[in-house]
Amino acid sequence: MTFEVIDTHAHLDDMQDLGAAIERARESGVIAIVAVGIDYESNNRVLEIAEKFPGLVLPAFGMHPQDIGDSSEIERNLRFIEDHVRESVAIGEVGLDYHKKALGRASKDVQKQVLRDTLEIAKRFGKPASVHSRYSWRDSLEAVAESGVDRAVFHWYTGPMNVLRDCFERGYSASATLATEYHEEHRRAIKETPWDRLMLETDSPVVYRWGTEFAHPSEPADTARVVLEAVARLREVEPAFVARKTTENARRFFGLAKG
Repeated sequence: MTFEVIDTHAHLDDMQDLGAAIERARESGVIAIVAVGIDYESNNRVLEIAEKFPGLVLPAFGMHPQDIGDSSEIERNLRFIEDHVRESVAIGEVGLDYHKKALGRASKDVQKQVLRDTLEIAKRFGKPASVHSRYSWRDSLEAVAESGVDRAVFHWYTGPMNVLRDCFERGYSASATLATEYHEEHRRAIKETPWDRLMLETDSPVVYRWGTEFAHPSEPADTARVVLEAVARLREVEPAFVARKTTENARRFFGLAKG
């Protein structure tokens, strides 16, 4: 049995054989895919893909903390995001990343300023934000709260539960990934997430590694094939219930009409 689900966070511009992946997604019950951008080139590609698959692929434009670039690149990407924001369903992927590799590319101060600038666009145009918060959970939450953005999803959350609860108190959301199968911090976060704040995602084409089953790139079809089932088992409910609740949440979050 297939259920209608929405992949709320995928990097379709990095997918191999995108057409085949899109077809498998449709067959599995995926009714929409939010394609997130990470830099100027990625945002342009996301826009092209959304135009190729109208109604199914929904563009979101962002500036990932690991892909910020120099000052001229930042300005060019901010202009693109603002120029095309009305074509998007969200601003993202944006956020902070305090892993040493990310900090080697952009300091905390630079990341925070870029996040403020992208969230300002989200606030001004009434768009939700898809937030990356690796090792920066409290700072990311505070930045979103200070921006006044009222809809934000903290994707693939693995941080402290007290910060996550503060996210929910402010009305923000979290999304479950394939890591719900095996990653204890992420599993704890998804178990804590209220049903009206939970969405599904794949972060395709991330390679999730547990056992031997998923030592290969993920794809949007895994929203239904893996994430939906993993959440249902973790929360001890039927997959149909998870599909209904998370799809309703995603429609409301991104402002999507019921198809």
